[in-house]
Amino acid sequence: MGLLDGKIALITGAGQGLGRAIAEVFASEGAALMLSGRTEPKVIAVADALRTTGARVEAMRTDVADPAQVAANVAMCVERLGGLDILINNAQSVYTNIPMLEMSDAQFVEMFDTGPLATFRYMKAAQPHLKARGGGAIVNFATAAAKRWDMQGYGPYAGVKQAIRSLTRAAADEWGADNIRVNTIAPLATSPAFDEWSAAQPEQAEDLIRQIPLRRFGDPVEDIARAVLFLVSADSRYVSGATLPLDGGMANFD
Repeated sequence: MGLLDGKIALITGAGQGLGRAIAEVFASEGAALMLSGRTEPKVIAVADALRTTGARVEAMRTDVADPAQVAANVAMCVERLGGLDILINNAQSVYTNIPMLEMSDAQFVEMFDTGPLATFRYMKAAQPHLKARGGGAIVNFATAAAKRWDMQGYGPYAGVKQAIRSLTRAAADEWGADNIRVNTIAPLATSPAFDEWSAAQPEQAEDLIRQIPLRRFGDPVEDIARAVLFLVSADSRYVSGATLPLDGGMANFD
């Protein structure tokens, strides 16, 4: 018996990194999956790999900044898999380590469109289907960068991620009576994008790891995906509206 037997989950940004790690853990716990990603070959490859394990998986290329594609993604999940119990809002375009005077309006708007606005649209599209199933769970993504000791180059990125935390709190309040739980994680883990940043900024990476009490970066599966599993399972049935830092003790979201 898996923790997610009989559950249906939609995961954005599932073609790599944390999205893929969450998909792998959810599949191993019995969930049926709708995977979305902006790069179609990547998300299809993840879906194909998970099907070899016996998981029931659908995949769709989705640009989360396009409201029509967001609606179509949720609709396909319900049509192909029979409903929706879990929504993971992982996908977002990111621009970091850019001073405010050098960041363009277009970059800031892109982060907002693919971050809080995409999260808002996905949650609204998913809510009726979660309610119809007797409730469900949503996990949104914030960032430990919002609590950095040095905010240089991280202001706009942290700002849009903090907006997601506010949306999470509001949705948890408004939909709690329908047994819909909404939480946020603030992860710090290795990923293709993070590895590129570390290679390009070795001194900053070393400085960052010194700020982490556990003195290491998180593992996408063991440290992040399994914590997300807890938040969407019955083990956390009384947890809603919270921000869970998954950063080795670096940030304090009080």
